[in-house]
Amino acid sequence: MKKKAFATTLLMLVFVLIVSACGGGKDNSSSSNASSGSDSSSSGNSTAGKKVTINMMHLWPDGSNSAQNKLVKQIIDEYEKANPNVKIETEVLENEQYKNKLKVLSASNSLPDVGFTWAAGFMEPYVKGNMFAPLDDLLQGDLKDKFVNGTTEAYASGGKTYALPVELNIVPVYYNKEIFAKYNLQPPTTYDEFKNVIKTLNDNKVTPIALGSKDAWTGSFWYMYLADRIGGPDVQDKAVASSTFSDPSLIQAAKEAQELVKSNAFVKGFNGLSNDEAKSEFMNEKAAMYAMGTWEVPNYTTNPDIPQAFKDKIGFFKFPTISGGKGDINDWVGGVGVGMFVSENSKVKEDAKKFVSFFVKRWGELSVTEAGIIPGTKVDTSSVKLPQMFIDVLNELNNAKKVILYLDVQMKPVASEEHHNLIQALLGNAVTPEEFAKKQEEVLKAGK
Repeated sequence: MKKKAFATTLLMLVFVLIVSACGGGKDNSSSSNASSGSDSSSSGNSTAGKKVTINMMHLWPDGSNSAQNKLVKQIIDEYEKANPNVKIETEVLENEQYKNKLKVLSASNSLPDVGFTWAAGFMEPYVKGNMFAPLDDLLQGDLKDKFVNGTTEAYASGGKTYALPVELNIVPVYYNKEIFAKYNLQPPTTYDEFKNVIKTLNDNKVTPIALGSKDAWTGSFWYMYLADRIGGPDVQDKAVASSTFSDPSLIQAAKEAQELVKSNAFVKGFNGLSNDEAKSEFMNEKAAMYAMGTWEVPNYTTNPDIPQAFKDKIGFFKFPTISGGKGDINDWVGGVGVGMFVSENSKVKEDAKKFVSFFVKRWGELSVTEAGIIPGTKVDTSSVKLPQMFIDVLNELNNAKKVILYLDVQMKPVASEEHHNLIQALLGNAVTPEEFAKKQEEVLKAGK
């Protein structure tokens, strides 16, 4: 290694250690003089009746994520009142600082008793290092059958589940009902109907779809749906797991993606537009459709800054089925956000598990109405007061056949970055479908 590179790496490590020593924000609302989980002399068995402190680290500072921060405090307060012998000590850091500190703490086997992790590739080194405790017992307890299908699998490895999701998003195709009505169009349920919608809009000089594929993950949504509808719900998971990308349906999906481009389905110059620029095309009613995660649903339902007249125009539909394909219309491209883990080395592991079970269940009951966040657990839509579109999305999640985890999240970092590059090249007609699949397989086999 060159001296300059080594010095830079050393400086970065020192910086991270300093940041971790500073510790971000300590939430003093649940502080206590009781011994912490990492210092306790208990063996990890339940310490019912004894004073217990559970250390929790999360990534929702009050300044930037006030709704989530408030909800965490509320759930902790409820748990402490129901369990007077338990104190939850929280440390709060912003997203990147949180990730850095988690790495530093893992190096010394001193993870918090409870924390949050991302799925798949991010979680892998912690699981391989035996740092996260399996939580399958919770899935057979109070949380049995509570999660949306396909969500806990994102945190599974080797047949065991190492975290439980608290956030979930799927990708509907939003559409402008007023534009559709003007040209006598209905939300399509088959791909042939969908192609007819695109043709009709183009014939009337209306941009069919807003897409900003400069942020290539947005283009990946379209490829993933085509791959699912052609090859079925497992074809992409198997491709990543086996480091192969030669299934004919994956190549056919690439061909169909290029056909969409040729049919002028997307806004002009889409490969050079950011997602925000594409979104503005839809919000300004210059494009009829827009495929994006359900984090956008508040903009069409509850956001007070968006005119109600516009919100009333927006609906959504499921990505259509393809004739002869193996995918189901109730398969959704999407993914979990962060999930809760319990440290394998926690001295209060059983108490930490009980808290996690309570937290996930309560978060699921409150997060939509209190923070506008869709949880990984199913929502009883009969008990929440929300605009109809929000209710409809939640009902779709409850009935989802499978949520297919975003390809770039499933892949390791280098393969994920190359997937973005290849999606841009595919949609820009710079590679053939066969080259797209071959290059994706090569980087998957590299294992990075």
